[in-house]
Amino acid sequence: MAVDIILGLQWGDEGKGKIVDALTNQYDIIARFQGGPNAGHTLIFGDIKHVLHTIPSGIFHKKSINVVGNGVVVDPVIFMDELKKLEKFDLKIEERLFISKKTHLILPTHRMLDLASEKSKGKLKIGSTLKGIGPTYMDKTGRNGIRVGDLEHKDWKKKYFDLKQKHVKLIKNMNVELSLKIDEIEKLFFESIEYLISSVVFIDSEEFLYKSQKNGLKILAEGAQGSLLDIDFGTYPYVTSSNTTAAGACTGLGISPKKINEVYGVFKAYTTRVGSGPFPTEIFGEIGEKISLVGKEFGSTTGRARRCGWLDLVALKYAIQINGVTKLAMMKGDVMSGINEIKLCSSYNYLDNKVDFMPYSLDKNHTEANLISMPGWDADLSKINKEENLPPEFLDYIKFIEDKVGVPIAIISVGPDLSLIHISEPTRLGMISYAVFCLKK
Repeated sequence: MAVDIILGLQWGDEGKGKIVDALTNQYDIIARFQGGPNAGHTLIFGDIKHVLHTIPSGIFHKKSINVVGNGVVVDPVIFMDELKKLEKFDLKIEERLFISKKTHLILPTHRMLDLASEKSKGKLKIGSTLKGIGPTYMDKTGRNGIRVGDLEHKDWKKKYFDLKQKHVKLIKNMNVELSLKIDEIEKLFFESIEYLISSVVFIDSEEFLYKSQKNGLKILAEGAQGSLLDIDFGTYPYVTSSNTTAAGACTGLGISPKKINEVYGVFKAYTTRVGSGPFPTEIFGEIGEKISLVGKEFGSTTGRARRCGWLDLVALKYAIQINGVTKLAMMKGDVMSGINEIKLCSSYNYLDNKVDFMPYSLDKNHTEANLISMPGWDADLSKINKEENLPPEFLDYIKFIEDKVGVPIAIISVGPDLSLIHISEPTRLGMISYAVFCLKK
């Protein structure tokens, strides 16, 4: 059985969790393939709002199996907190949540290294979430890391203390003051390890997923963050430490590229970014503030305000190409209501040359966005649940995006809750016999 992938096409925060939730009933297994607790997938059920940081977004669907893959890095303390918050929902976690033995653990000193590294960079800081993600991946590639499977061995604590001492020396060499104290967080770390061992089944995930495919089970691979944060293909060095693109699903789960079928790419009707890094279409002033306020653009993990900008079609097309996206999901179209003139980036000026592809650098000293304008719409999209009632200006916006990127927009979101519209014949959106999800308030 083939594997489908869902991932973000911008700098994260695209709303992937909602789409996973909408699609979960079609799959037997939801498998997270990269990232760590720096991600935050927000799910809303009626009056309940729940944010998942490490656990796959299918956990609330009681028939689905959820797998944390080997490409993920796990903070046991945060994982324990997530599990405890799920206890009241009676989700039978012990039967439905598995974690790969090859998943790397975030140690207390990884968090301290993260903080020390950011402090030492001063104004040149990357904008890390300070969750210890980067240092953990550094130990993974440096062949020093501690993995979940190590917890089954009696000597794992020796490995822990050896690595801890190495980290302490590195932190001392950075010569910065830290608010985190190792003695204060280490006790909770060991408690969380015991909780993890007693609460979650450790598996050889690549074998588990291989057998699941042979048995005809449908798998959805879930990415975190966004394609423009990919360690290789993102806006380096302002990126995350893992491969957030479709290729990361293969290495992060042990799945053959031949088994990949649909690739769902999720993007917002505008663009946001958290923290530092280039942002050619960033909006300053009243419109940017309006988008931020209406879209509630604050990080679900950090609480930091997100920078807001116009939709960047060059970057979007780039992300579609490197991921092999087959279907698009556009989120938060309702946030753009009431803006008279909407702009989009159609090309860049890069080193005095006009380009319509992603250049080596998006730094403002090298790159400037060329913007075009389209009429906006006034209708409150969150009140609409039928495709034919959508304003023509909104449909024109969707059609223009489709024409530029060459992939159909199969899912439309206009709010956090779910409502389903079926389209059974060709429409101006270019979709035939496909269901469009209008996620409305």
